[in-house]
Amino acid sequence: MEVIEWIRFLAGGILLLIGLLIFLIEIIGVFRFKYVLNRMHAAAMGDTLGIGCCLLGLIIMKGFGFTSLKLLLVIIFLWFSSPVSSHLIARLEVATDEEREKHYKQLTADEKGGMTVSVPREKEEKDGTVF
Repeated sequence: MEVIEWIRFLAGGILLLIGLLIFLIEIIGVFRFKYVLNRMHAAAMGDTLGIGCCLLGLIIMKGFGFTSLKLLLVIIFLWFSSPVSSHLIARLEVATDEEREKHYKQLTADEKGGMTVSVPREKEEKDGTVF
């Protein structure tokens, strides 16, 4: 029985460390990206996956019971609410951005199925990126 406890402890600890590593990558992404939508994407994805790993590690460490059920419900709630809220914030940013041509290309499709740029760009890096 003691071996099973150690295996649960190690598996939970590994998941907690993975979650903390994901949070570290998220923090680096939030500070390194320049455009708000890129920052928001890094934060939303990191939160969803990082919290999921951390809480799953706590569920494994605690054992399966009523507390684990509550933690599982928190994971499910965060997996549904974080992407939805990020999407709404991104739509608000795109709708209210006064300098669209500075941040991204707006492409439109023509009759033949080709893509054309409808918003001119002011500055573009040599490799084609905007950030």
